[in-house]
Amino acid sequence: MLLGSQLRRLREARGITREAAGYSIRASESKISRMELGRVSFKTRDVEDLLTLYGITDERERASLVSLAKEANVAGWWHSYSDVLPSWFPTYVGLEGAASLLRAYEVQFVHGLLQTEDYARAVVRRGMKTASDADVERRVALRLERQKYLVAENAPEFHVVLDEAALRRPYGDRAVMRGQLRHLIDVSERPNVRLQVVPFSMGGHSGESGAFTILSFPEPDLSDVVYLEQLTSALYLDKPEDVAHYEKALKELQHDSPGPAESRDLLRGLLQLS
Repeated sequence: MLLGSQLRRLREARGITREAAGYSIRASESKISRMELGRVSFKTRDVEDLLTLYGITDERERASLVSLAKEANVAGWWHSYSDVLPSWFPTYVGLEGAASLLRAYEVQFVHGLLQTEDYARAVVRRGMKTASDADVERRVALRLERQKYLVAENAPEFHVVLDEAALRRPYGDRAVMRGQLRHLIDVSERPNVRLQVVPFSMGGHSGESGAFTILSFPEPDLSDVVYLEQLTSALYLDKPEDVAHYEKALKELQHDSPGPAESRDLLRGLLQLS
């Protein structure tokens, strides 16, 4: 998907049509469209031919994009869970694993990267009421595997804003919620985690459109991606004007919410009340 968006930007910058691009690699216009949306695998030769067509002659830039094409064709560890995941979610897990900075706002429940095992199990069971115990456990296992990103050697920066509603809405029993609150207090102390809470007392705020995640990548030529999850699909936005709207909303949330230290105090207060 990241490679496809890069190829699209390069093509549009040169004013080349999808039809012309397709002709250059002996493919149809629809094939170019699917490539740019990240919905098909990439042949190294096709990528090289397109880069030539788009006037990319710098060897370093070419090598970076060709390398990305090779990586795109390698199945990630999460593909072994594809039988219990909605079709759009493996793409997100791949992007999440490649990101150097994750910025998120959550209102319904605690972000998946911060969920305890018991809380995650309660969330999955609520969302998959007809699933077998085995399928539920596989979904939980995937969530816990994703959390290893935050403690890896090259762990991403994770800035998350949680609505107080997500902390008060019970998933599981009292013990599960208390365990989740304690976990949030502990994980918020990690140097790569910045956790803030939007209290009810704040009233209306810029997160009115619902939960979203902004993913940024270490490669400077890759654009940020906004992830929006829906009931039956997900949206991946990478146009600068779209990303800018969500960045503005998140910056306002971060500015208007209590800081990390004050948010920890709020968490401790909720723990005492639970």
